[in-house]
Amino acid sequence: MKIRFPLYAKILAWGAINLLALVAAGWWFSGGQFPPSLDSLMAGRAGDRIQATVNVISDEIRANPEDQWDGILKRFEAAYHVNFYLFDNHNGTQLAGDTVTLPAAVHARLVERPQSPTVPLEGPHPPPPPGVDDMNPPPPPAGMEPPPPGGGANPPLNLPPPGGRTRFLIHTSNPSRYWVIVRIPSVRPGPGPGPAGRPAPASIITVADTVSAGGLFFNPMPLVLMCIGAVVFSALLWLPLVSGITRTIKRLTGATEQIAEGRFEVRVSDARRDELGALGVAINQMAARLEGFVGGQKRFLGDIAHELCSPLARAQMALSILEQNGGPDDQTAITDVREEIELMSNLVNELLSFSKAAIGAKIKLQAVPLRPLVEKASARESGNGAQVKIAVPETLQAMAEPELLLRSVANLVRNALHYAGEAGPVVISAAQADGKIALSVADSGPGVPPEALAQVFDPFYRVDPSRARETGGVGLGLAIVKTCVESCGGTVTARNREPSGLEVTITLNAA
Repeated sequence: MKIRFPLYAKILAWGAINLLALVAAGWWFSGGQFPPSLDSLMAGRAGDRIQATVNVISDEIRANPEDQWDGILKRFEAAYHVNFYLFDNHNGTQLAGDTVTLPAAVHARLVERPQSPTVPLEGPHPPPPPGVDDMNPPPPPAGMEPPPPGGGANPPLNLPPPGGRTRFLIHTSNPSRYWVIVRIPSVRPGPGPGPAGRPAPASIITVADTVSAGGLFFNPMPLVLMCIGAVVFSALLWLPLVSGITRTIKRLTGATEQIAEGRFEVRVSDARRDELGALGVAINQMAARLEGFVGGQKRFLGDIAHELCSPLARAQMALSILEQNGGPDDQTAITDVREEIELMSNLVNELLSFSKAAIGAKIKLQAVPLRPLVEKASARESGNGAQVKIAVPETLQAMAEPELLLRSVANLVRNALHYAGEAGPVVISAAQADGKIALSVADSGPGVPPEALAQVFDPFYRVDPSRARETGGVGLGLAIVKTCVESCGGTVTARNREPSGLEVTITLNAA
């Protein structure tokens, strides 16, 4: 079974592919000029967020004795679900936190010397970066109160020293970890490598398993919501255009399907001023031309058949006179001529029936009891009805024109008896469902080739193209059935039965 994708989904998918291609091309171009780096994440809001958190941690550490530093880091680890470590930048000595062995890349970045001197503890601190309140970092989960900035005799050190880079993001593998190093002024005034009175700076290292760190490093939700919003906005923006196109295409498709079924009176709206509007105009013109051609053809057949009736009647009358006056030696030839005239007369009658059903006046539908009509058609075509089995409930009634429906059923019974009468009985059945009545005539004969099922209702079509007298009529029987049933507002279909046989089903509205 083939999966059908709506046109709207295809347009949106193609637009998404186009957008992704543009993004990929831009990424490739910028990647050639500006190599990407994880440190770039630390330059925006993510860096400001981790910086504000580190400021709070460093202030609390400076406000408490050294034997409480591990507890402070543990408390923040429980709040943010990441690991915090405190290291001395001078020699890479761990000052607080669970014992950890730093990867080589992280250790090298930790002890890397900044390009500018460290700012002393005394004196005013530079203002915080725009949009960041270092006194109000991201709040920890409920149950943990953020510590007050600073405390005791030590003033708060809210910002790292200026000059050089102060935040780094490093990714290591086996196992995959993300390490964020934030440089801060020393948390203790011990002697350092610099001038007297200048303590060595320290760093707080934050370690997480993912680059988002639960939103502390990087919060993907704004980006996800932005992408979803962009998709929704694009879908709503394109909806009027695409829905208008799909509605028009659906109407055009429905009209062409009806035209293919022979309903040439159908028309479509041609109000659009684009290619679809031009297509609608072309479909209307095609339907009008086909209606004229087919209608003229049917009228021509009717006129020819009507004109042939008079000479055939005169020929039959002359043949009767010749039969009475002819001698015994002439009777064989007269009989042959009579058979040919009867065949010609049957053909003319079929043509008249077809043309009358096709171009007749308006049909007035009425409730028709199916059981008596089926019995009448069966008796007409099979004599005593021994070859036909009827399985039609007495209560079923269909909306139809009685004479047209009778002619349809009689033609189906005649066709089944002619081609499959010796293979078994012909079964006529009917059932009602969903306000429709399905009346079927089925036989057990050889059926028809599958490729011929769509053509058996075409005028003059025969499975056997030889059109010999021994193999059947002229191919108008099922064409008359189709025309009569459609005149009653119904449809007719044919299918091959298993293991053999042909079943023709007439579908009408229930009375």
